[in-house]
Amino acid sequence: MHLTEQKIPIPISPGHRNMLDHIQKAIDFRFEDGTIPVRFAITGMDETHYHCEFGVLDDLNVPTSEEPDSIFRFVRRKIERTDAFNAVFLVPTGIGAEIGGHAGDATPAARVLAEACDKLITHPNVVNASDLNEMPENSLYVEGSAITRLMMGTAALQPVRSNRVLVIMDDHEIEMFANDTVNAVSAARATYGLDCPKIIKLDPPLCMAAEFMQSGRAAGEITGLERVLAALDENLGTFDAVAIASVIDLDDETHEEYFHRDGEMANPWGGVEAMLTHAVSMLYEIPTAHSPMLESHKVANFDLGLVEPRLAAEAVSLTFVQCMLKGLHRSPRIVTDADAMREPGMLSAADVSCLVMPDKCVGLPTLAALEQGIPVIAIRENDNLMQNDLQALPWAPGQLHLVENYWEAVGVMTALKSGITPSSLRRPLAATKIEKRKFETQRVRLDESIKEFKI
Repeated sequence: MHLTEQKIPIPISPGHRNMLDHIQKAIDFRFEDGTIPVRFAITGMDETHYHCEFGVLDDLNVPTSEEPDSIFRFVRRKIERTDAFNAVFLVPTGIGAEIGGHAGDATPAARVLAEACDKLITHPNVVNASDLNEMPENSLYVEGSAITRLMMGTAALQPVRSNRVLVIMDDHEIEMFANDTVNAVSAARATYGLDCPKIIKLDPPLCMAAEFMQSGRAAGEITGLERVLAALDENLGTFDAVAIASVIDLDDETHEEYFHRDGEMANPWGGVEAMLTHAVSMLYEIPTAHSPMLESHKVANFDLGLVEPRLAAEAVSLTFVQCMLKGLHRSPRIVTDADAMREPGMLSAADVSCLVMPDKCVGLPTLAALEQGIPVIAIRENDNLMQNDLQALPWAPGQLHLVENYWEAVGVMTALKSGITPSSLRRPLAATKIEKRKFETQRVRLDESIKEFKI
């Protein structure tokens, strides 16, 4: 079983309309049986093509009837529930985002946005900071593919009190690194009461390698996923979420360069981690997160000096495990049964009040928001590697809000929550539109009909 990232150019749809259906049809004949897309992004748009990158899973040996839903399956929401204001906050993994592209450095933004809504639905890339996870109390920590399905209308989220978190880790050839990971799990059990039914050591280990796509976006390659799936199958019913810790192969030069480029380089590990968690979460409908293990004593002994603040959480950690354990402890349950999704207490697409994300990002959550009529707040200051013009998409009037920074995003969220048109707070205030319609033709016909009736 093999996970890779592929670049596929797809001709644009007329007026960028019906993009979900258009892209789905374009790839149907490109992938062979047994090849399943698990992750998708448009890295750039020009006059003729969408430049798409797909994380794809090959050689999934299950009957066709048991294959997971297409990531492009879309169910339009019939209503918007307005009893609560719930925001989805995304910073896509591996795109070199100025804010949230490194070690949990979008957490301050998440905490401020959370003050302006009832629930903040966000994902590991936003708040994972190695040994730290300071996600807001009113946040829901949700893996990226589950957020995608929430936005697409094919899954709902059920808040939980706690989860049983199964831990799967490499049986590291250096015993000290394996012991550090076990000790980190034990610390979680002793301090915030994590329920970990067991730790499973994989031998041989999962093989993960980081690489960069031509766009600059971080991705990678994974083999040996069948060993993770076998471990999950053997323990079904004993866990509610899964944490995976494994080595990600990356040459020493790139590893050191990342810490010495002052945050100018995209995090090389995040992309391949997202590929793994998207696949596992999609196949088992469970919350999933990953943390890298140190590769060698040489890497552990790198003298990184004083690093750029956004990278510091990674520079001081030995295991990088605590952030995901804390997040998975109360990560919401993923519900895909159509009847269960309508039960009280479920959060579905109907409960999403807005999407907050960096400017220029076009993935499935963006396209789902476009089709669902969900307001989108895009942050210009959160620069990144993507090359898309969001204003080119066919948004409804007032649906797309381009703002400079997260301070301004909070203002737009507060206006939306208050039922106030955000543009009414700016000056000059646009003139009121007046449209004059004449109905003389219809009136003449009506007079003639009345005349005929009298005769």
